Order: sequence, then C-alpha cells, then structure tokens
Amino acid sequence: MTAQNILVMSSGDPSGIGPEIAVKACLAGAPRFVWLGDPAHLPDGAEWVEITSVSDAADVPGAVLPVLRHDFPAAAIAGQPDPANAGAVVEVIARAVGLVQAGAASGVVTCPINKAALKSGAGFGFPGHTEFLADLAGGVPVVMMLACEGLRVVPATIHIPLAQVPRALTAGGLEQCLRITRAGLMRDFGIAAPRIAVAGLNPHAGEAGVMGREEIEVITPVLERLRAEGWAIDGPLPADTMFHAGARARYDVAICMYHDQALIPIKTIDFAGGVNVTLGLPFIRTSPDHGTAYGIAGKGLADATSLIAALNMAQDMAIARR
Repeated sequence: MTAQNILVMSSGDPSGIGPEIAVKACLAGAPRFVWLGDPAHLPDGAEWVEITSVSDAADVPGAVLPVLRHDFPAAAIAGQPDPANAGAVVEVIARAVGLVQAGAASGVVTCPINKAALKSGAGFGFPGHTEFLADLAGGVPVVMMLACEGLRVVPATIHIPLAQVPRALTAGGLEQCLRITRAGLMRDFGIAAPRIAVAGLNPHAGEAGVMGREEIEVITPVLERLRAEGWAIDGPLPADTMFHAGARARYDVAICMYHDQALIPIKTIDFAGGVNVTLGLPFIRTSPDHGTAYGIAGKGLADATSLIAALNMAQDMAIARR
C-alpha cells in the first residue's frame, strides 16, 4: 500500500466524538487511514499502534488504528472542551494538510472542531474548517459542498447571518462558486458534463420580482452567461420544489443561496451519512457532516456512518484525480 492509498485523519476536538468515531471507522473496515492526534485521547480499550510515517500504516493490521502521535497539553474530558488544547487542535489540522501536500498521503479527513473553543484558546480567526484550509492552501477560492447518496448541495454563501446574505450574494461571487463547483465535479467525481440546478434566494424564486429582485438582477445574468458557454445549468428555481426525488434526478448538484437552504434538505435526506467536501483545494479534504456532539461524547453512542462515508468519498476522489 502506497501513500496514494492512505488517508490522514485529523483528531478534531478531543473532547468531542472524534476519537471515538475514528476507532469505530477503523473497526468497520473503512478505507485505510492514519489518525493524527494524542493517543491519550483515544477511548479506553482502543487498539492502536504508534507509527512514525504514513507509509508504516500499510503494515498495521486492519482492525488496529495507526497513530501519528501529536501530543496535546491537556487531558480530554468528554463533553468539556479545554481551551488549553485549542492550539494543538489547529496544529494537527495544519500538519495533516502538510502531509498531503508533501505527497505522504492521498487526502485529509477532518474530525469535528469547536470554533468557539479554538477562538478562545488559540485566537482562531476563521469561521470554520473550510476557510482555514483555504488559507493553508495559499488563500485559494473554495466552496463547501455537502454530499450524500442521491444529493449534492453547495451554499453560495456560508457562515454568515441570514440578514447579511442579500448583500453577500454578488454576481462575481456566485459565478466563482459555480465555476469551482463544476470543475470539482469534473476533476474529483468524474462527471464529464455536470448538470447544475440553481436555487433562487427569495420564495418562489422572487416570482418575477414581486418577492425580491435578486433573481433578476444578480442570479439570472450569471446563469445566462454560463449557458452561453455551453453549461447544463437550470434556474433560478424555487427552492421548495428542488429537492423531491424527481427533481433531484435531473441534476448532479444544487447551488443554494445560503447555508440552511442547502443543509436542511441534505440532512433531512441522510442525516447520518452526509459528507462535507471542500472543492477548489489543491488537495483532497472531506469531513463528516456533523459537529463535536459533546452531549454524547464518551458514552459510546456516537455514529461513525458520516465519518466512514467521508473516508470512502476521499478515497474515491483520490482515485478520480489519479
């Protein structure tokens, strides 16, 4: 097994469910990965072995978790994030990215973090993983895609208050989002000619301007330009009719105008199995589509389905890129 076939997983917040679901994913036979974190934070009884390089994971039995050690300054108390560990959480993400950039691993899968804990403990200045990863890649423009079996969604605006969305939604930003998404589907998912559906911002997609003019003044001109380039793109469409089974069969990705417009349908369709994918990066990154789940951390209740799906998707993306 070469680095082209091994993923690296960042530990995320050790007080959340990340360490627990990493062990569960390993036991479930997920694609081979190396866990990067402090082994003292792994669940009691977990079978793990310390390795010194990603390639060493090829010699580790499948049910044993290969660990690249990264010591944290404090113990992990389930459900209680410790700001003292914030700096190490950030270091692990950066180290994981560095391994992939160096060709030591095929992709990075990130376990959940708590942005408030990172901000208070390490001065973390990013709204989330997506923006931090873009900065690590040199400030490249990226988009966040959420994917499950049967649906891919991309929010054109991400972690901002709903009241700010109309101002943040610009023609230039939307076009960039669409171009990155289309290129990502072609490169990472092997879709030669992606079919794209674009939601309106307002109810009924503005209803010819009666309920808002963003569709007329911002969204439609962008779509018309891209159609002229030969894109298969439909919209702006009323968001309330875009996500039933028949509608989903007509497109490969849905572009939504704000966070919840995208995340509500995918979490309704597959709450446990959704995957967060960052498109536009020079390296592969996926993540489970859930948070730290402090309320169940350390109780053995965490579901690893989304993490396993993230590992499978990262592996498939690596194959597509090769």
